[in-house]
Order: sequence, then structure tokens, then C-alpha cells
Amino acid sequence: MQFFSKLLITLAIIVFCAQLSRKYPTLGGLIATMPLTSLLVLLWLHADNPGNYPLLTAYTRGVLWGIIPTILFFAVAYLCFRRGLPLSVVLAAGFAAWLAGASVHQFFLRG
Repeated sequence: MQFFSKLLITLAIIVFCAQLSRKYPTLGGLIATMPLTSLLVLLWLHADNPGNYPLLTAYTRGVLWGIIPTILFFAVAYLCFRRGLPLSVVLAAGFAAWLAGASVHQFFLRG
């Protein structure tokens, strides 16, 4: 039951952002980039592993450095949209940039 509660809360936030973005795209984007997901993961990790601060520290470090590949994704997507490229190309190019950044991320954060 706890898993489904976590799933419903997380899905509700995502759906809320998508619905809000229909009318207020920049506000929806701002809310989507808030650390809501990371906050939820920290809460779930802490609830499942109370007092395991090395786990929480490692997760937080991963999120902090994971911002860079995410910025790469959105920078590439933004540039592609500005050029009027189709959504499939935008997503493929953005994901490729994210994947490259995420590979570098994992290379440097191993250990």
C-alpha cells in the first residue's frame, strides 16, 4: 500500500504540472523544475532507511551533479524548438545531449 501511495502522490504532481502548463507554460516549467521530485525521493528514502545519511548524501550529490545533464537536455531542446524542428527530432537531440552528460556524470561520480 505504501508503494501505491508514493506512486499516486508523485503522479499527481506530474499531472498537475502538465495541466498547469497548458494555461501557464512558464509557471508549469518553473514548478516542474522545482526539486519536488527530489524532495519526494528524499522523503521516501528517509522513510525507508531512517538515519542512513550516507545514502541521503550520495543521492543528493547525484542530484546536484545531475543538474548539468538536465540543463544540456533543455538547452538543446530550446535551440531545436527555436529552429522549428519536429518534436521527435527535438526529443532525440535533447536525449542524446542528456545521455552524453549523464555518461560523464556517472564516470566522475563512481565510487
